[in-house]
Formats: sequence, structure tokens, C-alpha cells
Amino acid sequence: MSHLQLPHLIIYLLLLTVATGEILRPRFYSETCPEAESIVRNEMKKAMIREARSVASVMRLQFHDCFVNGCDGSVLLDDTPDMLGEKLSLSNINSLRSFEVVDDIKEALEKACPATVSCADIVIMASRDAVALTGGPDWEVKLGRKDSLTASQKDSDDIMPSPRANATFLIDLFKRFDLSVRDMVALSGSHSIGKGRCFSIMFRLYNQSGSGKPDPALEPVYKKKLNKLCPLGGDENVTGDLDATPRVFDNQYFKDLVSGRGFLNSDQTLYTSRETRGYVKRFSEDQGEFFRAFQEGMVKLGDLQSGRPGEVRVNCRVVNTRHSDVSLRDS
Repeated sequence: MSHLQLPHLIIYLLLLTVATGEILRPRFYSETCPEAESIVRNEMKKAMIREARSVASVMRLQFHDCFVNGCDGSVLLDDTPDMLGEKLSLSNINSLRSFEVVDDIKEALEKACPATVSCADIVIMASRDAVALTGGPDWEVKLGRKDSLTASQKDSDDIMPSPRANATFLIDLFKRFDLSVRDMVALSGSHSIGKGRCFSIMFRLYNQSGSGKPDPALEPVYKKKLNKLCPLGGDENVTGDLDATPRVFDNQYFKDLVSGRGFLNSDQTLYTSRETRGYVKRFSEDQGEFFRAFQEGMVKLGDLQSGRPGEVRVNCRVVNTRHSDVSLRDS
């Protein structure tokens, strides 16, 4: 290669680095905020003591953040008069919760290391801790993300799946992000902890696919339990356990799918679908394999970035004041 071509190659590589986002690495804050990860874990422990369900809710934030323009903390932004954010999108409204846990973590980090740790990285660390603190695997996370300068309700509506999604739709969605069928099934195991709303399953119980009948995949005794929990005309904000051990991260979720006791349609379809059934059975029989696949999937999910400009927010709910004009132009 001649010396005349070298500058062009360097420029191309620099542009490629910008387009693919920040360079993430483990122990990113080892010098600038060495206690960052322990601070996050301690705050998650406090949240778990206050309300056991909260850690599962925090873990969900990683999925809802990373799928929409990468892992950039955009899901944490409150709406403004000039920006409709993601909190009121179809998949998030009356569903995503525990944002106050992220606020508490951010406050603790700001006291220790002001304007250093991004909200996007908090979501990644807290999601890992939610799993580890409830009995699941622990893993090293890559850090160094920047926080977005804006958020988009439309972008969230366009990408996030509904509880009615089937396995084929989910496979296609995950494939768009270079996540395999194995990744998708393993990451669905995040429903090993937490609860879901009756709103998300009314159609399964009373009008599956417009048939006027319940989902035939529902195990009869489990269906009666759900009918009692979620009667027609009842409060659709009532919540039910996503699996039989909602406070423990384990492979019970997959055992429940095998027995026809999946809470969400998007869960049970993983067993009724030929393309995904094998992974469900494997994970139901081997918890270690599920744990390995889950942590691999979470790392890959955490790698998603948009390459857009960012910052380290001081308050996870709002962009920093000096960037407000930029935020409006980009929205």
C-alpha cells in the first residue's frame, strides 16, 4: 500500500470507530471511579430489601433501552414540552418501573465521583446485579457508554415487541441485532424473576387470535388460576408471577414453559414453536447451560450502540443543561 493511501485508511477507521460508538471495556472506571461497581451493587441490595420485585424491574430496563437506538440510557429520560420520550411508548407505559432505583444509584455515584459514570452504564451494571443478587450468574460487564441527548417514543413503538408476539417475530427481531435464536431464548429467561400485568394476558385467557376462546397451550389448572387472578372486567393492572419462583433467578421459567404454564404468550410460544422448543427443553434440564447462554446474551445485548453523540448525565431523567439545544435539534 502506498503512503498516499494510508491517510485515507486512517480517516476511514476513525469514522468507523465513531459510527460504531464508544469503545467498551471491563473496569472502565477503575481509575476515575474505582468503587463504581460496588456502589451500584450496594444500592441494588437496598432496593431489593425495600421491594423484592424492583430488581427484576431494573433488569428489564436493559432490554427496553438497548433495543431502541442502542444502550444509551434514553429510556430513562422524562418527557419534555419538546420531546416525547420512551416511557410512554406502547410497550413501556404502565409497565416499566423502578426508575427511582436508578435515581438512587446515580445520586450515590455523583457523591463519590461527580459527572463520571453514565446512566447507560448504570443500567448495564444494575441489570447484571439484579441477576446475581437473585441467585443467577454473575459476569464482568463492559463499560464506557455515553448517555443519549434525546429519546423517541416513536422509535420505541417501532421496535419493541408486544406480549402477543410469537417466536417467529422474536427470532426476526433479535436477528436484526445479530442476536441468535439461542440468545433470544436465553434472554427470554429474564422472566425468571418478576411479575406481569393481567393486561398482557387477557387476550390469551379469553380471545386468543380472535377465536373467543383461551390459548389451547395453557395448562388447564394454570388457566383456572389465571382466570381467577384476571377475570373479565377486572383490574387489568393486577400482577401475576412470571414463573413459579419469581424471586429466584433459575431455570424454573423454562420448566414452566414445558408444562404449559408460561405467563405471557411471547413466553409460551417459545415452547410451542418448533424453531425454539429445543432450546427451551435444554435450558429446562440444564440450569448451568441456561446461565452461560444468558450471560453471553446479556453481554452481546450490552454491546448495541447507535454511534450518536452523547454525554454523562448528572441526572438520568434529563439531559445536561449545556446540551439542551442539541437535544431539541436531534429530536
